[in-house]
Amino acid sequence: MKEILFYLSTSEITFMSALLRLTFSFIACGFIGLEREIHKQTAGWRTHIIIGLGATLLMLLSAWLPQSFGLDTSDPARIAAQVVSGIGFLGAGAFLKIGNNVKGLTTASTIWFSAGLGLTIGAGMWEISLIALSLALITLVILEFLERKWFPQERLKVLQVWCKGDLPDIQHLQKIFNKYRITIQTVDASKSRSETSNAKMKLLIKISVNVNIKQLFNDLYKDSNIIKIRLQENI
Repeated sequence: MKEILFYLSTSEITFMSALLRLTFSFIACGFIGLEREIHKQTAGWRTHIIIGLGATLLMLLSAWLPQSFGLDTSDPARIAAQVVSGIGFLGAGAFLKIGNNVKGLTTASTIWFSAGLGLTIGAGMWEISLIALSLALITLVILEFLERKWFPQERLKVLQVWCKGDLPDIQHLQKIFNKYRITIQTVDASKSRSETSNAKMKLLIKISVNVNIKQLFNDLYKDSNIIKIRLQENI
């Protein structure tokens, strides 16, 4: 065990130290990727493993080049800096825009984290790598449960309301929105001058993903002027 820990932390890059660090990176980044895979994200198990292995390999290369060519002065952080900046392109690819909402922020963060984890393992900081991995898994697994419990996820939706004659009673709508903890972002309304024409209201709202849509519609229809309701991602 002491020999394994020595190879994981030594500044001299040998075949054994490189092998053990790549294996450690494979396992550590595999845990992060597995969590993303369980949540059916765009970047999953294999993606995170490959990113971590690549970052570890480049960090090993940064440390190996000076000792291999006998250089007195070198900057091992140069390649690492390029990895950190370059990984942003992969992170950007994890973003997915659905209507007014953006998904993939956490996955993009885990991609960036896997690169950092790989660099840290490659540099021989195995203790710090274990701590960082543990904190990341706590954040992704345990804190997600608490976040869903304490801060229900909200999404931006477009609510359209068609009314017979005049616009709906704003006070009636506001009471319903307060009941379901719906926040109005913007309001658009239209109605012609004709007495018999119908009115239309379009609202961009922030609404919880757990809201009871059926009950919400039933409450809205208690306003006798409302003849049609539509709730959708975007128009």
